[in-house]
Amino acid sequence: EVKLVSSGGGSVQAGGSLRLSCTASGLKIDAAEMGYYRSVPGNKCELVSSIESSGTEFYLASVKGRFSISRDIEKNTMYLQMNSLKPDDTGLYWCVADAAAWAVGETCFFATGAYAQGTMVTVSS
Repeated sequence: EVKLVSSGGGSVQAGGSLRLSCTASGLKIDAAEMGYYRSVPGNKCELVSSIESSGTEFYLASVKGRFSISRDIEKNTMYLQMNSLKPDDTGLYWCVADAAAWAVGETCFFATGAYAQGTMVTVSS
């Protein structure tokens, strides 16, 4: 059984930093496409960043240059370093593995893959 456990998140002021962590069991993170989705006001569900098994990274345009995704294969853990945070980054963040999701109301619906419990990120101006 695949299990993802997410940690990190919290509340910061604009310009601050946070780091999200996601530890997996039941799968090897370097054999999966790992990433983070977020649901934000306006009924949006966005793929924020992902890292493929090959190591290829993806970033949502609005976070490019501020967020950095990485993985520690020995710890089977993925990280999302979020710098220069903006109020628009406020949302519920989900760690995912091999997942596809879209907005259903104010949250993300995961059609496939595995996902951890959501972690709230709040950025105040």
